[in-house]
Amino acid sequence: MRFDRTTLLNIALIVIFGLALTQAEAYMGDYQIYILKLIFINAILALSLNLIYGFTGLFSLGHAGFMAIGAYVGALCTLLPEQKEIMWILDPIIWPFSVLHTPFWVAVIAGGLVAMIFAFIIAVPVLRLGDDYLGIATLGFAEIIRVVIVNATSITNGSLGIKGIPGEATLLTCYIWTVITLIVLARLIFSNFGNVLRCIRDNEIAAGVMGINVFRYKVLSFCVGAFFAGVGGALLGSHLSTIDPKMFNFLLTFNVLMFVVAGGLGSLTGSLLGATIVTILLEWLRAIEEPMDFGLFEIPGIPGMRMVVFSLILLGIILFRREGIMGTRELTWKTLFSLGRRKA
Repeated sequence: MRFDRTTLLNIALIVIFGLALTQAEAYMGDYQIYILKLIFINAILALSLNLIYGFTGLFSLGHAGFMAIGAYVGALCTLLPEQKEIMWILDPIIWPFSVLHTPFWVAVIAGGLVAMIFAFIIAVPVLRLGDDYLGIATLGFAEIIRVVIVNATSITNGSLGIKGIPGEATLLTCYIWTVITLIVLARLIFSNFGNVLRCIRDNEIAAGVMGINVFRYKVLSFCVGAFFAGVGGALLGSHLSTIDPKMFNFLLTFNVLMFVVAGGLGSLTGSLLGATIVTILLEWLRAIEEPMDFGLFEIPGIPGMRMVVFSLILLGIILFRREGIMGTRELTWKTLFSLGRRKA
């Protein structure tokens, strides 16, 4: 295999950043580690939705459903049989889920694969729709998944959710999965496959006239995106150590959509930046919901003010930077070197 300068620089950056993260726990508090892991998980979710929406042009609102599938499959695979026997109080858990137990990495991959299988099942009828109708159909799918989770008590423990999930989603594990997601999607996007997806996004009729099997490529893109959404859901469940059906509502899909839109539709770099900035901003804005003492006067805490301020910031981005932070551009070594030469 031939390694050019860009590949070597990418490998060096990945290794150096990974080595730095191995020492992070010694210098950072639990809250900072929690936020870092959340950033990596959100980056996986943003990248997966950007493949579906940003690069292929499929307006999907079903990401929360794929995340729920990944989270529950991951939890069922990592929980010990003894934990399941104690926790399932509405209905006893059925076989083979009662004895199922796998290593964490196998559980994460299983969560992605099951999400991908469900994506393939719904892709056949749903992807023949377009634009708003596709969004409504995928949103309905996500709601169906949530209702099934509530009622399938002998498998999912119903509305009680699953608690005590082993916290094996370490900082390094989340980082490795983010790197895997980025590499896989980059290999797809910057190849002929990616060119076909952009062609479908820009003009589906013209793509069909040119002999492209539009439906086949749509299904492939949808399934790959769903796989990594399931992976992100499995990591999120392990990170939070508890999951329940109320977590996977439309608001969760909307949050992931915010990462993509803020970063830039059709930009992998934008997804990473969008997930990082929005995650930090949402946590930082929690301070404005607390009472503030300015000496002469005190402002009482207003619950929900965080989302009001964040919505105003998002509205400003849409009005004045409609294409997002990166637009369709990518941050590359060539760009950085050219900026360095200009400053010099």
